[in-house]
Amino acid sequence: MKAHLRPAIVSLLLLSAITGLLYPLAVTGVGQALFPKQAAGSLIEAGGKTVGSELIGQNFTSPRYFWGRPSATGPMANNAAGSGGSNQGPLNPALVDAVKGRIEALRAADPGNLATVPADLVTASSSGLDPHISMAAARYQAGRVARERGLAPAQVQSLIEANTEQRDLLVLGEPRVNVLKLNLALDQAH
Repeated sequence: MKAHLRPAIVSLLLLSAITGLLYPLAVTGVGQALFPKQAAGSLIEAGGKTVGSELIGQNFTSPRYFWGRPSATGPMANNAAGSGGSNQGPLNPALVDAVKGRIEALRAADPGNLATVPADLVTASSSGLDPHISMAAARYQAGRVARERGLAPAQVQSLIEANTEQRDLLVLGEPRVNVLKLNLALDQAH
């Protein structure tokens, strides 16, 4: 029995040390060396202070700012610890009511805007934390933001274009705008 137990215990301890300590430390070290900004959370700084991450949306409610996608992380919006979708299907009355309420809020914030409301302004992403909006969602809000800030619409459109992220590897995804970066650019331009 002892002849079988000793090698099993030694194997357990050795593999635990390799897979539980050495490998994670090596991967973390390589990640921090090759991708220091990403390994630190892709943090965004403004005025010497960390104001957010490129990877996690923020809840902007002032009409002077662009609004991001609704968050599905309840009860706190954009809570990374609660990442996940709402799991509400398209026929779920709660989702239908939430979308109607979000459309009404967008219409109330910009009553003269009769354009179709882009879907990403009224539905949460699968993670519930998406920091990006589509070009259509940014353009939909441009008039309201320009009016609230006293900026020319062309100036706001220029900021949208300057903060547009292109498709990854030229083919993956769609052009998109990081809401936090765009709102920081607005504050600097104003």
